[in-house]
Amino acid sequence: MTEVLDRAGNDATAVTKGRILAWSLWDWGSASFNAVATTFVFTIYLTSNSFGGKAFVSERLGWAIAIAGVVVALLAPVMGQRGDKTGKRKLWLAVNTYLVVLALALMVFVEAKPSFLLFGLILLAAGTLFFEFAGVNYNALLAQVSTRRNVGRVSGFGWGMGYIGGIVLLLIVYFGFIKPEVGLFGVTSENGLDVRISMLIAAIWFGIFALPVLFTVPENRPRADLVAKRVGFFRSYAILGRDIARLWRLNRHAVYFLIASAIFRDGLTGVFTFGGVLAAGTFGFSAGDVIIFAIAANVVAGVSTILIGTLDDRIGPKRIIVASLIGLVVCGALVFVLHDSGQAVFWTLGLAMCLFVGPAQSASRTFLARLIPEGREGEVFGLYATTGRAATALAPAAFALFVGIGNEQYWGIIGIVIVLAVGLALILPVKSNQEQLAARD
Repeated sequence: MTEVLDRAGNDATAVTKGRILAWSLWDWGSASFNAVATTFVFTIYLTSNSFGGKAFVSERLGWAIAIAGVVVALLAPVMGQRGDKTGKRKLWLAVNTYLVVLALALMVFVEAKPSFLLFGLILLAAGTLFFEFAGVNYNALLAQVSTRRNVGRVSGFGWGMGYIGGIVLLLIVYFGFIKPEVGLFGVTSENGLDVRISMLIAAIWFGIFALPVLFTVPENRPRADLVAKRVGFFRSYAILGRDIARLWRLNRHAVYFLIASAIFRDGLTGVFTFGGVLAAGTFGFSAGDVIIFAIAANVVAGVSTILIGTLDDRIGPKRIIVASLIGLVVCGALVFVLHDSGQAVFWTLGLAMCLFVGPAQSASRTFLARLIPEGREGEVFGLYATTGRAATALAPAAFALFVGIGNEQYWGIIGIVIVLAVGLALILPVKSNQEQLAARD
C-alpha cells in the first residue's frame, strides 16, 4: 500500500487506509454517547415521571448541560493548545474518552427514583464535558490521517461511520432491551433496568471501538517553533490570547469561519434535537415511530455524508456547506407550510433534511482543517468547540421564541430555519484557502 506524509508534516507518520479506518472507528463508537446517552435513551429516561415532574426535571437537565457547556467553552482551547505543544494529543484523547466510558458505565446505577436524579445529571454533564474535550483532540488527529487531497473524504467517512454506528447500537439496545417486555438476559423495565443495562452496553461499545485509533495512529510531533517551556494553567490563557491574535493576523478568514460555523452548527444540531419532538407533537408519531424515524434519519445522513465527502475534495467544502444550508432552509420552510398535511410530509421532508445535515457537519470540519496553520490543529479545534458551545442556546431559544409567538409547536420550525439562514449568510463571505490564493494572484 502506498504511504504518504500527513498534512501536519510528521514525516514518520504514514497515512494508510488502515489508519483512516482506525481513526473513524472512534466516531463509530462515539455514537454510544451521542445517540444513546444524550438523544434517544438516557435523557428521555431522566426526564420521565419517575424522577419528578417533567418541567422540573427538564429544567434541571438544561442547567446541567449548560454548566458543562460553560466549562467546555472556558477550557477547550487551552486543552487543545497544550496538546499541540506537548505532543500528547492521543494521550488526552485516551484520558477523556475513557472518562466518558466511565460516566456511561456508572449510569447503570441510576435507578428510576427522584433521589437518583442529581446523580444522573452529574454523570450526563461530566460525560458531556469529557466528550467535548476528547473531540478536540480527535478532530486534531484528522491532520495525521489525511492529506490536503483527501481530507474531505476522510472527514466524511468518519462522520458517516458515526451515524451508522448510532444506527447499529440503537437497534441493539431498542430491540434487545427496551422494546421487549422481557429483553435479553431477562432484563425488564422494572426500576429502569432496561435503560440502565443499555447504558452499560453503550459504555462497552465506546470502550472497544475507541481502542484502534489509540493503537494505530502515532502521537503527534509538535513543530519546533511551537514547543515552549512548561507554563502554568492560568498562564495558558495569556498564551491563548496571543495565539488568537496571531491567527487573526495569519488568516482572519479562519476567525470569520469560527463565528459563522458556530451559528449554523447550532442550527444543524437543532434539526436533530427538535426533529423527534416535532414528529411526536405536531405530526402524531408514536414513541416507537420516533425511534424508527431516528434510525432511518441516521441511515440517510450517514450514507449522504460518506458519498458527498468524496465531492468535498473536488469542489471544496464551502460549496457543500452553502448547498446544504440552502437545502435545509428550503425543506424546513416547507415543513412549516405543509405541517397539517400528514405524516408522509414529515417522512419525506424530514429525511430530505437529513441528506444535508451530515455533509454540512463534515464539510465544516474539513473547511477549518484546510484553514488552520500547520501544527496548531488542537488549538484551533479547541476554539471550534468553544465557539460552538457559545452558540448552543441559539436554536433552542429561537425554537421556544417562535412557539410562543405562534402559540403552536410547529412555529418553532421557523426559529430553527432562521438560525440556519443566519449561518448561511455569514459563511458566504468567508474565503477558503483556494479563494484567498486566487484573490492574491
